[in-house]
Amino acid sequence: MIRINILLTLILIACALSVVTSQHKARKLFVELEREQEQAGRLAVEWGQLQLEQSTWAMHTRIEKIAMGQLHMQVPDASRVQVVSLTSVADSAKSVDSLEALKP
Repeated sequence: MIRINILLTLILIACALSVVTSQHKARKLFVELEREQEQAGRLAVEWGQLQLEQSTWAMHTRIEKIAMGQLHMQVPDASRVQVVSLTSVADSAKSVDSLEALKP
């Protein structure tokens, strides 16, 4: 009878220690989860700010202002502008490919 009581007591102590250990691990993981969620929130805010900054840097008026001011570029006259359609570009590429295929 005493052996059974000692065995049951040891089993009870082992179970209690495993419960304490698992609770401690669960709390540590929860704290880590909260920390990661906070970082995800900060990164989401930073991503939004970077997208806004990118759209600001890529504005057509800003690019045109820099091209005219720093690079001294000008918009060409309408008589010097040529419009190239995509079909003519594709046809040109096919003809170049066929000519290269004929070379030995």
